[in-house]
Amino acid sequence: MSNDFYSAVKHRRTYYGISKESTVSDERIQEVISHAVLYTPSAFNSQSARVVLLLGEHHNKLWDITKETLRKIVPADQFASTDEKINSFRNGYGTVLFFEDDRVVQGLQEQFPLYADNFPIWSQQSSGMLQFVIWTSLEIEGLGASLQHYNPLIDDEVKKEWNIPNEWKLIAQMPFGKPTAEPGDKEIKPIEERLKIFK
Repeated sequence: MSNDFYSAVKHRRTYYGISKESTVSDERIQEVISHAVLYTPSAFNSQSARVVLLLGEHHNKLWDITKETLRKIVPADQFASTDEKINSFRNGYGTVLFFEDDRVVQGLQEQFPLYADNFPIWSQQSSGMLQFVIWTSLEIEGLGASLQHYNPLIDDEVKKEWNIPNEWKLIAQMPFGKPTAEPGDKEIKPIEERLKIFK
């Protein structure tokens, strides 16, 4: 956890080329994910984030579910590119599933009705922070990752397969593994267009 924070933020990238190898042990992966879950902030300290780590055949099963779900809705003559994309995720070492516990969000809405409309928004913001922390942490460990959103298409099958509580809302999927290719070029817009300073 001692790598320079600013450097880690700068060098975090999206890796689509990943393999079924890992640069670190499963225990280390669990450690960095646990660290992120414990210490990523949340509105009202709600701690509504829930995470599932899938490794080995569980990881493969997720992407098999995703592929078969998409096969039912993507036209057959267009499925080849979808198949290739899903296989690239399945080629990874593992997947992190991000959820938000709706029970926590609803409880806060009832407790603080003045802010009821905001709690679902704040929940998503907290999840985004957690996704970023885990993504960056995995990259510090030498792993490449990307962020995917096949929810809500796969929600029911995922909950059934891994006995996930119905109140857990699937937010994102993060396949990861040892990088096999460099990320593509990234355009960065001028800071002057994105930051205003008044002093």
